[in-house]
Amino acid sequence: MEDQLLPALLLLLPLLGASGSGPGGSPGEVPEEAPGEDRVLVLSGRSLGPALEAHPALLVQFCECPPVGSCPPRQPLCVPTHLEARGAARRCLGLRLGGHLGLRQGGGPTHRLPPDAPWCGRCKALAPEYSKAAALLAAESAGAALARVDGSAEPELAEEFGVTGYPALKFFRDGNRTHPEEYTGPLEAQGIAEWLRRRVGPSARRLEDEDDTQALLDAHEVVVIGFFQDLKDEDVALFLALAQDALDLTFGLTDRPQLFRKFGLSRDTVVLFKKFDEGRADFPVDEELGLDQADLSRFLLTHSMHLVTEFSSQTSPKIFAARVPNHLLLFVNQTLAAHRALLAAFGEAAPPLRGQVLFVVVDVGVENEHVLRYFGVKAQEAPTLRFVNIETAKKYAPAAGAPVSAAAVTAFCQAVLHGEVKPYRLSQEVPPDWDQRPVKTLVGDNFEQVAFDETKNVFVKFYAPWCTHCQEMAPAWEALAEKYRDREDIVIAELDATANELEAFAVHGFPTLRFFPAGPGRKVIEYKSARDLETFSKFLDHGGELPAEEPGAPSPETPAPPSSAPKEEL
Repeated sequence: MEDQLLPALLLLLPLLGASGSGPGGSPGEVPEEAPGEDRVLVLSGRSLGPALEAHPALLVQFCECPPVGSCPPRQPLCVPTHLEARGAARRCLGLRLGGHLGLRQGGGPTHRLPPDAPWCGRCKALAPEYSKAAALLAAESAGAALARVDGSAEPELAEEFGVTGYPALKFFRDGNRTHPEEYTGPLEAQGIAEWLRRRVGPSARRLEDEDDTQALLDAHEVVVIGFFQDLKDEDVALFLALAQDALDLTFGLTDRPQLFRKFGLSRDTVVLFKKFDEGRADFPVDEELGLDQADLSRFLLTHSMHLVTEFSSQTSPKIFAARVPNHLLLFVNQTLAAHRALLAAFGEAAPPLRGQVLFVVVDVGVENEHVLRYFGVKAQEAPTLRFVNIETAKKYAPAAGAPVSAAAVTAFCQAVLHGEVKPYRLSQEVPPDWDQRPVKTLVGDNFEQVAFDETKNVFVKFYAPWCTHCQEMAPAWEALAEKYRDREDIVIAELDATANELEAFAVHGFPTLRFFPAGPGRKVIEYKSARDLETFSKFLDHGGELPAEEPGAPSPETPAPPSSAPKEEL
Protein backbone atom coordinates (compact mmCIF):
# COMPACT_ATOMS: atom_id res chain seq x y z
CA MET A 1 0.00 0.00 0.00
CA GLU A 2 1.15 3.31 -0.95
CA ASP A 3 2.68 5.66 1.44
CA GLN A 4 0.30 6.29 3.61
CA LEU A 5 1.47 7.66 8.31
CA LEU A 6 -4.03 7.08 15.20
CA PRO A 7 -2.37 10.37 14.68
CA ALA A 8 0.86 10.89 16.11
CA LEU A 9 1.05 7.89 18.13
CA LEU A 10 4.61 6.73 17.71
CA LEU A 11 8.17 7.06 16.64
CA LEU A 12 9.32 5.34 13.63
CA LEU A 13 9.88 1.64 13.89
CA PRO A 14 13.52 0.58 13.80
CA LEU A 15 14.92 -0.57 10.52
CA LEU A 16 16.14 -4.10 10.09
CA GLY A 17 19.03 -5.59 11.97
CA ALA A 18 22.62 -6.38 11.32
CA SER A 19 24.46 -6.61 8.12
CA GLY A 20 25.25 -9.55 5.94
CA SER A 21 27.14 -10.10 2.79
CA GLY A 22 26.19 -11.88 -0.38
CA PRO A 23 28.13 -14.56 -2.15
CA GLY A 24 30.93 -13.65 -4.42
CA GLY A 25 31.26 -14.47 -8.08
CA SER A 26 33.32 -13.71 -11.12
CA PRO A 27 32.09 -11.17 -13.63
CA GLY A 28 29.78 -12.73 -16.15
CA GLU A 29 28.99 -15.76 -14.01
CA VAL A 30 25.58 -16.54 -12.59
CA PRO A 31 26.16 -18.30 -9.27
CA GLU A 32 24.03 -21.42 -9.08
CA GLU A 33 23.86 -21.31 -5.31
CA ALA A 34 25.56 -19.22 -2.68
CA PRO A 35 27.58 -20.94 0.01
CA GLY A 36 25.97 -21.61 3.36
CA GLU A 37 22.46 -20.32 4.01
CA ASP A 38 22.82 -17.34 1.72
CA ARG A 39 21.04 -18.27 -1.50
CA VAL A 40 21.25 -14.78 -3.00
CA LEU A 41 22.73 -14.53 -6.49
CA VAL A 42 25.25 -11.76 -7.07
CA LEU A 43 24.73 -10.24 -10.52
CA SER A 44 26.51 -7.82 -12.80
CA GLY A 45 25.71 -6.21 -16.12
CA ARG A 46 27.04 -9.32 -17.90
CA SER A 47 25.25 -11.90 -15.74
CA LEU A 48 21.82 -10.27 -15.35
CA GLY A 49 20.59 -11.42 -18.78
CA PRO A 50 21.48 -15.09 -18.27
CA ALA A 51 19.98 -14.95 -14.77
CA LEU A 52 16.67 -13.67 -16.13
CA GLU A 53 16.61 -16.54 -18.62
CA ALA A 54 17.43 -19.09 -15.93
CA HIS A 55 14.94 -17.82 -13.32
CA PRO A 56 11.35 -17.09 -14.46
CA ALA A 57 10.66 -15.30 -11.16
CA LEU A 58 13.60 -13.19 -10.00
CA LEU A 59 13.63 -10.48 -7.33
CA VAL A 60 16.67 -8.22 -7.69
CA GLN A 61 17.86 -5.92 -4.94
CA PHE A 62 19.85 -2.91 -6.13
CA CYS A 63 22.05 -1.85 -3.25
CA GLU A 64 25.15 0.19 -2.61
CA CYS A 65 27.98 -1.89 -1.29
CA PRO A 66 31.23 0.11 -1.01
CA PRO A 67 34.36 -1.58 0.32
CA VAL A 68 34.37 -2.15 4.04
CA GLY A 69 35.37 0.99 5.89
CA SER A 70 34.91 3.29 2.91
CA CYS A 71 31.40 4.41 3.72
CA PRO A 72 31.51 7.84 5.39
CA PRO A 73 29.20 8.50 8.32
CA ARG A 74 25.75 9.24 6.97
CA GLN A 75 23.59 12.08 8.17
CA PRO A 76 20.99 10.80 10.60
CA LEU A 77 17.47 10.69 9.25
CA CYS A 78 14.77 10.55 11.88
CA VAL A 79 11.26 9.64 10.92
CA PRO A 80 8.85 9.06 13.78
CA THR A 81 6.35 6.41 13.45
CA HIS A 82 2.97 6.20 14.74
CA LEU A 83 0.85 9.09 14.08
CA GLU A 84 1.99 11.30 11.59
CA ALA A 85 -1.06 12.44 9.95
CA ARG A 86 0.36 11.99 6.66
CA GLY A 87 3.42 14.02 6.13
CA ALA A 88 6.58 12.04 6.31
CA ALA A 89 3.83 9.98 5.75
CA ARG A 90 2.01 8.48 8.16
CA ARG A 91 4.61 6.85 10.08
CA CYS A 92 3.24 8.07 13.26
CA LEU A 93 3.18 8.58 16.85
CA GLY A 94 6.77 8.23 17.33
CA LEU A 95 7.69 11.74 17.46
CA ARG A 96 4.81 13.83 16.70
CA LEU A 97 1.69 13.24 14.87
CA GLY A 98 2.05 15.57 12.04
CA GLY A 99 5.37 14.10 11.41
CA HIS A 100 5.32 11.12 13.55
CA LEU A 101 2.81 9.25 11.72
CA GLY A 102 4.64 8.55 8.66
CA LEU A 103 3.82 4.95 8.68
CA ARG A 104 4.26 3.15 5.44
CA GLN A 105 3.07 -0.37 5.12
CA GLY A 106 5.00 -2.05 2.45
CA GLY A 107 8.45 -1.60 1.20
CA GLY A 108 9.65 0.82 3.81
CA PRO A 109 11.59 3.93 2.99
CA THR A 110 13.74 4.17 -0.09
CA HIS A 111 16.29 6.95 0.28
CA ARG A 112 17.39 9.17 -2.55
CA LEU A 113 21.12 9.46 -2.61
CA PRO A 114 22.86 12.81 -2.46
CA PRO A 115 26.17 12.52 -4.32
CA ASP A 116 28.16 12.79 -1.11
CA ALA A 117 26.04 10.66 1.22
CA PRO A 118 25.92 6.93 0.42
CA TRP A 119 23.28 5.06 2.40
CA CYS A 120 25.08 1.72 2.45
CA GLY A 121 23.96 1.15 6.03
CA ARG A 122 20.38 0.54 4.93
CA CYS A 123 21.46 -2.07 2.40
CA LYS A 124 23.53 -3.76 5.10
CA ALA A 125 20.50 -3.78 7.39
CA LEU A 126 18.39 -5.48 4.71
CA ALA A 127 21.05 -8.07 3.78
CA PRO A 128 20.38 -10.68 6.52
CA GLU A 129 16.61 -10.53 6.02
CA TYR A 130 17.04 -10.84 2.27
CA SER A 131 19.28 -13.88 2.71
CA LYS A 132 16.80 -15.50 5.11
CA ALA A 133 14.01 -14.98 2.58
CA ALA A 134 16.12 -16.61 -0.12
CA ALA A 135 16.78 -19.60 2.15
CA LEU A 136 13.08 -19.94 3.00
CA LEU A 137 12.06 -20.00 -0.64
CA ALA A 138 14.87 -22.37 -1.62
CA ALA A 139 13.80 -24.82 1.10
CA GLU A 140 10.24 -24.75 -0.25
CA SER A 141 11.29 -25.02 -3.91
CA ALA A 142 8.96 -22.10 -4.41
CA GLY A 143 10.21 -21.26 -7.88
CA ALA A 144 11.41 -17.74 -7.04
CA ALA A 145 15.03 -16.63 -6.77
CA LEU A 146 16.63 -13.61 -5.12
CA ALA A 147 19.58 -11.66 -6.46
CA ARG A 148 21.62 -8.61 -5.62
CA VAL A 149 23.26 -5.97 -7.81
CA ASP A 150 25.82 -3.51 -6.46
CA GLY A 151 24.46 -0.30 -7.97
CA SER A 152 27.63 1.63 -7.16
CA ALA A 153 29.65 -0.84 -9.25
CA GLU A 154 27.01 -1.22 -11.97
CA PRO A 155 25.82 2.34 -12.71
CA GLU A 156 24.55 1.33 -16.16
CA LEU A 157 22.12 -1.16 -14.63
CA ALA A 158 20.98 1.37 -12.02
CA GLU A 159 20.28 3.85 -14.80
CA GLU A 160 18.54 1.27 -17.00
CA PHE A 161 16.06 0.41 -14.26
CA GLY A 162 15.55 3.94 -12.93
CA VAL A 163 17.21 3.33 -9.58
CA THR A 164 17.70 6.61 -7.73
CA GLY A 165 17.84 5.38 -4.14
CA TYR A 166 18.93 2.31 -2.23
CA PRO A 167 17.81 -0.27 -1.46
CA ALA A 168 15.55 -0.65 -4.52
CA LEU A 169 13.92 -4.00 -5.33
CA LYS A 170 12.57 -5.03 -8.74
CA PHE A 171 10.70 -8.22 -9.61
CA PHE A 172 11.34 -9.74 -13.04
CA ARG A 173 8.94 -12.32 -14.44
CA ASP A 174 9.52 -14.70 -17.36
CA GLY A 175 12.73 -12.96 -18.41
CA ASN A 176 10.97 -9.65 -19.16
CA ARG A 177 13.72 -7.07 -18.72
CA THR A 178 11.74 -4.01 -19.82
CA HIS A 179 8.88 -3.91 -17.31
CA PRO A 180 9.94 -5.17 -13.88
CA GLU A 181 7.43 -4.83 -11.04
CA GLU A 182 8.35 -2.58 -8.13
CA TYR A 183 8.59 -4.47 -4.85
CA THR A 184 5.96 -3.18 -2.43
CA GLY A 185 6.25 -5.59 0.48
CA PRO A 186 7.89 -5.37 3.90
CA LEU A 187 11.64 -5.47 4.35
CA GLU A 188 11.82 -8.55 6.54
CA ALA A 189 12.33 -12.19 5.62
CA GLN A 190 8.83 -13.62 6.07
CA GLY A 191 7.23 -10.67 4.31
CA ILE A 192 9.62 -10.86 1.35
CA ALA A 193 9.03 -14.60 1.02
CA GLU A 194 5.24 -14.27 1.23
CA TRP A 195 5.18 -11.43 -1.31
CA LEU A 196 6.98 -13.71 -3.78
CA ARG A 197 4.89 -16.79 -2.97
CA ARG A 198 1.77 -14.88 -3.93
CA ARG A 199 3.27 -14.03 -7.30
CA VAL A 200 4.69 -17.40 -8.30
CA GLY A 201 1.75 -19.31 -6.87
CA PRO A 202 -1.96 -18.64 -6.27
CA SER A 203 -2.70 -15.68 -4.03
CA ALA A 204 -5.94 -17.35 -2.88
CA ARG A 205 -6.63 -20.99 -2.07
CA ARG A 206 -9.23 -22.70 -4.25
CA LEU A 207 -12.00 -24.13 -2.02
CA GLU A 208 -14.00 -27.10 -3.28
CA ASP A 209 -16.15 -28.23 -0.35
CA GLU A 210 -17.23 -27.52 3.23
CA ASP A 211 -14.40 -29.51 4.82
CA ASP A 212 -11.80 -27.62 2.79
CA THR A 213 -13.38 -24.30 3.74
CA GLN A 214 -13.70 -25.15 7.43
CA ALA A 215 -10.06 -26.23 7.60
CA LEU A 216 -8.99 -22.84 6.23
CA LEU A 217 -11.24 -20.95 8.68
CA ASP A 218 -9.98 -22.99 11.63
CA ALA A 219 -6.34 -22.35 10.78
CA HIS A 220 -6.42 -18.54 10.72
CA GLU A 221 -7.86 -15.75 12.84
CA VAL A 222 -8.97 -13.77 9.77
CA VAL A 223 -9.86 -15.32 6.39
CA VAL A 224 -11.19 -13.59 3.28
CA ILE A 225 -13.16 -15.75 0.84
CA GLY A 226 -14.32 -14.61 -2.56
CA PHE A 227 -17.58 -16.28 -3.60
CA PHE A 228 -17.85 -15.88 -7.39
CA GLN A 229 -20.25 -17.76 -9.64
CA ASP A 230 -17.86 -17.45 -12.60
CA LEU A 231 -14.16 -17.74 -11.83
CA LYS A 232 -13.31 -16.35 -15.26
CA ASP A 233 -15.03 -13.05 -14.49
CA GLU A 234 -12.75 -10.00 -14.41
CA ASP A 235 -13.89 -9.34 -10.83
CA VAL A 236 -11.99 -12.49 -9.85
CA ALA A 237 -8.81 -11.12 -11.39
CA LEU A 238 -9.20 -7.93 -9.34
CA PHE A 239 -9.78 -9.98 -6.20
CA LEU A 240 -6.65 -12.08 -6.80
CA ALA A 241 -4.57 -8.99 -7.57
CA LEU A 242 -5.61 -7.45 -4.26
CA ALA A 243 -4.78 -10.71 -2.47
CA GLN A 244 -1.22 -10.56 -3.85
CA ASP A 245 -0.40 -7.53 -1.73
CA ALA A 246 -2.58 -8.01 1.37
CA LEU A 247 0.09 -10.16 2.99
CA ASP A 248 -1.38 -10.09 6.49
CA LEU A 249 -4.64 -11.73 5.34
CA THR A 250 -5.35 -15.27 4.13
CA PHE A 251 -7.51 -15.61 1.02
CA GLY A 252 -9.78 -18.30 -0.38
CA LEU A 253 -11.81 -18.51 -3.58
CA THR A 254 -14.76 -20.63 -4.64
CA ASP A 255 -17.52 -20.98 -7.20
CA ARG A 256 -19.21 -23.99 -5.55
CA PRO A 257 -23.03 -23.65 -5.24
CA GLN A 258 -23.06 -25.70 -2.04
CA LEU A 259 -20.73 -23.20 -0.40
CA PHE A 260 -22.92 -20.28 -1.52
CA ARG A 261 -25.85 -22.06 0.18
CA LYS A 262 -23.79 -22.94 3.25
CA PHE A 263 -23.06 -19.28 3.94
CA GLY A 264 -26.43 -17.91 2.85
CA LEU A 265 -25.26 -16.19 -0.33
CA SER A 266 -27.12 -15.76 -3.60
CA ARG A 267 -24.78 -13.37 -5.44
CA ASP A 268 -21.06 -12.70 -5.82
CA THR A 269 -19.75 -11.62 -2.43
CA VAL A 270 -16.43 -11.25 -0.64
CA VAL A 271 -16.79 -12.40 2.96
CA LEU A 272 -14.33 -11.63 5.76
CA PHE A 273 -14.50 -14.26 8.51
CA LYS A 274 -12.88 -13.46 11.86
CA LYS A 275 -12.65 -15.05 15.29
CA PHE A 276 -13.53 -11.84 17.15
CA ASP A 277 -16.16 -9.08 17.31
CA GLU A 278 -19.12 -9.79 14.99
CA GLY A 279 -17.44 -12.81 13.41
CA ARG A 280 -18.23 -11.99 9.78
CA ALA A 281 -18.52 -9.03 7.41
CA ASP A 282 -19.91 -9.20 3.86
CA PHE A 283 -18.90 -7.13 0.83
CA PRO A 284 -21.47 -7.74 -1.95
CA VAL A 285 -20.14 -7.17 -5.47
CA ASP A 286 -22.16 -4.56 -7.37
CA GLU A 287 -23.96 -6.44 -10.12
CA GLU A 288 -23.78 -3.52 -12.56
CA LEU A 289 -20.47 -1.83 -11.72
CA GLY A 290 -18.56 -4.91 -10.65
CA LEU A 291 -15.97 -5.16 -7.88
CA ASP A 292 -14.38 -1.88 -6.82
CA GLN A 293 -10.87 -2.82 -5.71
CA ALA A 294 -10.27 0.38 -3.71
CA ASP A 295 -13.54 -0.02 -1.82
CA LEU A 296 -12.81 -3.67 -1.11
CA SER A 297 -9.32 -2.82 0.11
CA ARG A 298 -10.66 -0.29 2.58
CA PHE A 299 -13.41 -2.69 3.67
CA LEU A 300 -10.89 -5.43 4.43
CA LEU A 301 -8.56 -3.10 6.30
CA THR A 302 -11.41 -1.74 8.40
CA HIS A 303 -13.13 -5.03 9.20
CA SER A 304 -9.99 -7.09 9.78
CA MET A 305 -9.22 -4.89 12.78
CA HIS A 306 -10.73 -5.31 16.21
CA LEU A 307 -13.40 -2.75 17.04
CA VAL A 308 -11.05 -1.62 19.79
CA THR A 309 -7.31 -1.93 19.20
CA GLU A 310 -4.65 -1.60 21.85
CA PHE A 311 -1.88 0.61 20.60
CA SER A 312 1.58 -0.94 20.21
CA SER A 313 4.42 -1.01 17.71
CA GLN A 314 2.83 -4.16 16.24
CA THR A 315 -0.67 -2.71 15.79
CA SER A 316 0.26 0.83 14.71
CA PRO A 317 0.90 -0.07 11.03
CA LYS A 318 -2.63 -1.45 10.65
CA ILE A 319 -4.10 1.51 12.52
CA PHE A 320 -2.68 3.87 9.97
CA ALA A 321 -3.12 1.69 6.94
CA ALA A 322 -6.86 1.50 7.61
CA ARG A 323 -7.17 4.97 6.09
CA VAL A 324 -9.72 6.05 8.70
CA PRO A 325 -8.55 9.56 9.57
CA ASN A 326 -10.45 9.93 12.85
CA HIS A 327 -9.02 8.14 15.86
CA LEU A 328 -10.41 8.09 19.39
CA LEU A 329 -7.89 7.22 22.10
CA LEU A 330 -8.70 6.04 25.60
CA PHE A 331 -5.74 6.46 27.95
CA VAL A 332 -5.90 3.97 30.84
CA ASN A 333 -3.62 2.22 33.27
CA GLN A 334 -4.21 -1.47 32.59
CA THR A 335 -2.87 -2.44 36.00
CA LEU A 336 -5.87 -0.79 37.68
CA ALA A 337 -9.15 -2.74 37.85
CA ALA A 338 -11.20 0.47 37.79
CA HIS A 339 -9.56 1.46 34.49
CA ARG A 340 -10.00 -1.99 32.93
CA ALA A 341 -13.68 -1.84 33.82
CA LEU A 342 -14.08 1.13 31.45
CA LEU A 343 -13.03 -0.87 28.39
CA ALA A 344 -16.45 -2.49 27.98
CA ALA A 345 -18.25 0.85 27.81
CA PHE A 346 -15.62 2.20 25.44
CA GLY A 347 -16.07 -0.79 23.15
CA GLU A 348 -19.86 -0.51 23.30
CA ALA A 349 -19.67 2.85 21.53
CA ALA A 350 -17.47 1.52 18.70
CA PRO A 351 -19.78 -0.54 16.40
CA PRO A 352 -21.97 2.33 15.11
CA LEU A 353 -18.82 4.34 14.28
CA ARG A 354 -16.88 1.59 12.49
CA GLY A 355 -15.37 3.06 9.34
CA GLN A 356 -15.72 6.61 10.69
CA VAL A 357 -13.65 6.45 13.87
CA LEU A 358 -10.94 4.02 14.98
CA PHE A 359 -11.11 3.19 18.69
CA VAL A 360 -7.68 2.80 20.27
CA VAL A 361 -6.62 2.04 23.83
CA VAL A 362 -3.30 3.44 25.06
CA ASP A 363 -1.86 1.91 28.22
CA VAL A 364 -0.06 4.63 30.18
CA GLY A 365 1.71 1.97 32.21
CA VAL A 366 3.91 0.71 29.37
CA GLU A 367 6.32 2.25 26.87
CA ASN A 368 3.91 4.82 25.43
CA GLU A 369 5.44 8.01 26.81
CA HIS A 370 5.86 9.42 23.30
CA VAL A 371 2.13 9.06 22.72
CA LEU A 372 1.32 10.90 25.93
CA ARG A 373 3.74 13.67 24.99
CA TYR A 374 2.17 14.10 21.59
CA PHE A 375 -1.26 14.60 23.10
CA GLY A 376 -0.05 16.56 26.10
CA VAL A 377 -1.48 13.94 28.46
CA LYS A 378 0.07 13.05 31.82
CA ALA A 379 -0.17 9.47 33.04
CA GLN A 380 -1.96 10.60 36.18
CA GLU A 381 -4.74 12.10 34.06
CA ALA A 382 -5.88 8.60 32.99
CA PRO A 383 -8.55 7.58 32.37
CA THR A 384 -9.12 10.23 29.73
CA LEU A 385 -10.10 10.52 26.07
CA ARG A 386 -8.48 12.27 23.13
CA PHE A 387 -9.72 12.51 19.53
CA VAL A 388 -7.41 13.20 16.61
CA ASN A 389 -7.79 13.60 12.87
CA ILE A 390 -4.53 12.37 11.35
CA GLU A 391 -5.05 14.26 8.09
CA THR A 392 -5.35 17.67 9.72
CA ALA A 393 -3.39 16.74 12.91
CA LYS A 394 -6.12 18.49 14.92
CA LYS A 395 -6.64 17.12 18.41
CA TYR A 396 -9.70 17.35 20.64
CA ALA A 397 -10.36 16.74 24.33
CA PRO A 398 -13.67 16.23 26.17
CA ALA A 399 -14.80 18.56 28.92
CA ALA A 400 -12.86 18.18 32.15
CA GLY A 401 -14.33 15.45 34.32
CA ALA A 402 -16.38 13.89 31.51
CA PRO A 403 -17.21 10.23 32.28
CA VAL A 404 -16.06 7.33 30.14
CA SER A 405 -19.43 5.74 29.45
CA ALA A 406 -20.83 4.46 26.16
CA ALA A 407 -23.23 7.40 25.95
CA ALA A 408 -20.55 9.97 26.80
CA VAL A 409 -18.05 8.50 24.34
CA THR A 410 -20.65 8.49 21.55
CA ALA A 411 -21.70 12.05 22.31
CA PHE A 412 -18.09 13.27 22.31
CA CYS A 413 -17.36 11.62 18.94
CA GLN A 414 -20.49 13.03 17.34
CA ALA A 415 -19.76 16.50 18.69
CA VAL A 416 -16.25 16.43 17.16
CA LEU A 417 -17.50 15.05 13.84
CA HIS A 418 -20.13 17.81 13.64
CA GLY A 419 -17.63 20.58 14.37
CA GLU A 420 -19.00 21.37 17.81
CA VAL A 421 -15.69 20.96 19.67
CA LYS A 422 -12.71 23.26 19.21
CA PRO A 423 -9.30 21.64 18.73
CA TYR A 424 -6.55 22.27 21.24
CA ARG A 425 -2.87 22.94 20.63
CA LEU A 426 0.05 22.03 22.80
CA SER A 427 2.10 24.72 24.47
CA GLN A 428 4.67 24.74 27.20
CA GLU A 429 4.30 27.40 29.85
CA VAL A 430 5.96 30.72 29.04
CA PRO A 431 9.21 30.74 31.04
CA PRO A 432 9.49 33.74 33.40
CA ASP A 433 12.90 34.53 31.90
CA TRP A 434 11.97 33.80 28.26
CA ASP A 435 13.46 37.12 27.05
CA GLN A 436 16.45 37.39 29.40
CA ARG A 437 18.97 35.43 27.32
CA PRO A 438 20.34 36.48 23.90
CA VAL A 439 18.32 33.64 22.32
CA LYS A 440 14.70 34.24 23.32
CA THR A 441 12.55 31.25 24.26
CA LEU A 442 9.24 30.96 22.44
CA VAL A 443 6.37 28.58 23.16
CA GLY A 444 2.96 28.15 21.62
CA ASP A 445 1.37 30.75 23.91
CA ASN A 446 3.77 33.62 23.15
CA PHE A 447 4.78 32.81 19.58
CA GLU A 448 2.20 34.96 17.77
CA GLN A 449 2.86 37.98 19.98
CA VAL A 450 6.64 37.88 19.40
CA ALA A 451 6.99 36.56 15.84
CA PHE A 452 4.40 38.89 14.32
CA ASP A 453 5.42 42.02 16.26
CA GLU A 454 5.35 44.65 13.49
CA THR A 455 8.23 46.58 15.08
CA LYS A 456 10.69 43.65 15.15
CA ASN A 457 12.60 41.47 12.69
CA VAL A 458 12.33 38.03 14.28
CA PHE A 459 14.51 35.07 13.26
CA VAL A 460 13.29 31.77 14.77
CA LYS A 461 14.85 28.34 14.98
CA PHE A 462 12.26 25.55 15.26
CA TYR A 463 14.06 22.57 16.75
CA ALA A 464 13.67 19.15 18.36
CA PRO A 465 15.69 18.34 21.48
CA TRP A 466 16.85 15.02 19.98
CA CYS A 467 17.85 16.48 16.60
CA THR A 468 21.60 16.19 15.97
CA HIS A 469 21.54 18.86 13.26
CA CYS A 470 19.94 21.29 15.71
CA GLN A 471 22.62 20.51 18.25
CA GLU A 472 25.37 21.04 15.70
CA MET A 473 24.11 24.49 14.71
CA ALA A 474 23.42 25.63 18.30
CA PRO A 475 26.80 27.44 18.76
CA ALA A 476 26.27 29.46 15.57
CA TRP A 477 22.75 30.41 16.69
CA GLU A 478 23.99 31.51 20.11
CA ALA A 479 26.76 33.54 18.47
CA LEU A 480 24.23 35.19 16.17
CA ALA A 481 22.05 36.19 19.11
CA GLU A 482 25.05 37.56 20.96
CA LYS A 483 26.10 39.58 17.92
CA TYR A 484 22.70 41.28 17.59
CA ARG A 485 21.73 41.45 21.26
CA ASP A 486 21.96 45.27 21.27
CA ARG A 487 19.78 45.69 18.19
CA GLU A 488 16.31 46.71 19.38
CA ASP A 489 14.76 45.77 16.05
CA ILE A 490 16.17 42.20 15.81
CA VAL A 491 15.08 39.19 17.86
CA ILE A 492 16.83 35.81 17.66
CA ALA A 493 14.61 33.08 19.12
CA GLU A 494 14.02 29.35 19.28
CA LEU A 495 10.98 27.13 19.79
CA ASP A 496 10.82 23.43 20.67
CA ALA A 497 8.46 22.25 17.92
CA THR A 498 7.97 18.85 19.54
CA ALA A 499 6.28 20.41 22.58
CA ASN A 500 4.52 23.40 21.02
CA GLU A 501 2.01 23.58 18.17
CA LEU A 502 1.23 26.67 16.13
CA GLU A 503 -1.92 27.82 14.40
CA ALA A 504 0.02 29.64 11.67
CA PHE A 505 1.80 26.57 10.24
CA ALA A 506 3.13 23.10 11.03
CA VAL A 507 6.81 22.17 11.33
CA HIS A 508 7.84 18.82 9.83
CA GLY A 509 11.65 18.91 9.74
CA PHE A 510 14.40 20.03 12.08
CA PRO A 511 15.90 22.48 12.23
CA THR A 512 13.45 24.75 10.39
CA LEU A 513 14.53 28.41 10.26
CA ARG A 514 12.01 31.14 9.51
CA PHE A 515 12.33 34.92 9.40
CA PHE A 516 9.43 37.21 10.28
CA PRO A 517 10.25 40.71 8.98
CA ALA A 518 8.96 43.84 10.67
CA GLY A 519 5.88 45.49 9.21
CA PRO A 520 2.28 44.54 8.52
CA GLY A 521 1.08 41.49 6.63
CA ARG A 522 2.43 38.62 8.78
CA LYS A 523 5.10 37.85 6.19
CA VAL A 524 7.17 34.68 6.66
CA ILE A 525 10.47 33.86 4.88
CA GLU A 526 11.99 30.38 5.16
CA TYR A 527 15.78 30.34 5.45
CA LYS A 528 17.40 27.52 3.43
CA SER A 529 21.07 28.41 3.18
CA ALA A 530 24.24 27.62 5.14
CA ARG A 531 23.93 27.39 8.91
CA ASP A 532 26.89 29.50 9.97
CA LEU A 533 27.30 32.88 11.63
CA GLU A 534 28.57 34.67 8.53
CA THR A 535 25.68 33.60 6.30
CA PHE A 536 23.08 34.18 9.02
CA SER A 537 24.47 37.71 9.47
CA LYS A 538 24.33 38.52 5.76
CA PHE A 539 20.75 37.32 5.68
CA LEU A 540 19.72 39.58 8.57
CA ASP A 541 21.70 42.58 7.35
CA HIS A 542 19.92 42.42 4.00
CA GLY A 543 16.42 42.24 5.41
CA GLY A 544 15.76 38.55 4.98
CA GLU A 545 17.55 37.74 1.75
CA LEU A 546 21.07 36.85 0.78
CA PRO A 547 22.92 39.20 -1.58
CA ALA A 548 24.01 37.86 -4.94
CA GLU A 549 27.71 37.03 -5.06
CA GLU A 550 29.77 39.63 -6.91
CA PRO A 551 31.32 38.40 -10.21
CA GLY A 552 34.68 36.85 -9.55
CA ALA A 553 34.10 36.60 -5.81
CA PRO A 554 35.72 33.49 -4.33
CA SER A 555 33.35 30.72 -3.32
CA PRO A 556 33.17 29.71 0.33
CA GLU A 557 35.39 26.78 1.23
CA THR A 558 32.41 24.62 2.14
CA PRO A 559 29.49 25.70 -0.04
CA ALA A 560 26.06 24.60 1.16
CA PRO A 561 23.41 24.72 -1.53
CA PRO A 562 19.99 25.65 -0.14
CA SER A 563 18.55 22.25 -0.81
CA SER A 564 21.42 20.32 0.72
CA ALA A 565 21.20 21.45 4.34
CA PRO A 566 20.25 18.27 6.17
CA LYS A 567 17.17 18.07 8.33
CA GLU A 568 15.73 15.46 10.59
CA GLU A 569 12.17 14.93 9.45
CA LEU A 570 9.04 13.86 11.20
